[in-house]
Amino acid sequence: MAIYENLLLDQQNGILFITINRADKMNALNIETIREIRNAMQQVYDDASIKGAIITGAGPKAFVAGADITEIAELSEVTARSFAERGQDVFAMIERSNKPVIAAVNGFALGGGCELAMACHMRVASENARFGQPEVNLGLIPGYGGTQRLTQLVGKGKAMELMMTADMVNAQDALQLGLVNHVVPQEQLLDKCVEIMEKIMSKAPLAVGLVIECVNAVYTKDEDGYQTEANAFARCCTSEDFVEGTSAFIEKRKADFTGN
Repeated sequence: MAIYENLLLDQQNGILFITINRADKMNALNIETIREIRNAMQQVYDDASIKGAIITGAGPKAFVAGADITEIAELSEVTARSFAERGQDVFAMIERSNKPVIAAVNGFALGGGCELAMACHMRVASENARFGQPEVNLGLIPGYGGTQRLTQLVGKGKAMELMMTADMVNAQDALQLGLVNHVVPQEQLLDKCVEIMEKIMSKAPLAVGLVIECVNAVYTKDEDGYQTEANAFARCCTSEDFVEGTSAFIEKRKADFTGN
């Protein structure tokens, strides 16, 4: 198992809890943390005992308060491009995971932190959560996919406003905008995420993964989402879980899915 300096990993009942553990830095994302997130996600991909992941930040103040400004300040045009592409690749790995990934957003989710949360399949926020893409304050733009995912989630006009003004939105406003799925008291944050994850884990794993693939296809320009859906639907119909699910329905019993 990989050794982590900036993450805490804890696996319980099929759920891998990934905690960004740089509370003294407001959990800011530096290059090493991005690398460790990639390694943790590779573990999610490879370990059959992991059915889903919950990503959160250490401490009550921040999910992730942004990227590490001391590293950003040293970037040149060439290194900046690779810096952005590295982060985009890791966040795409989260987005494309066929196992559900939920962001448990506690406190500030700014810049790269907001981008990390948006790469997850859904977001649950504590009441003290704050979201924003304040990069223009630094003479920058979001570089880890924020211009794309924020637009997908809240629409073009509001995304333009948030990124050009650098305004933050609170948890309730984020809920109204569709940026988060649920808002709960901070002490209930992880419990709510586990509740959602356990409900998902009770469903057919292959079907859950194909839902993720098909929804992601909506935003892929070179892919026909309807054809992706038809192909995925056909694949489901060849699975053991399909036989089990339909049999359980007819027999009025709970299905026992295996993911095959």
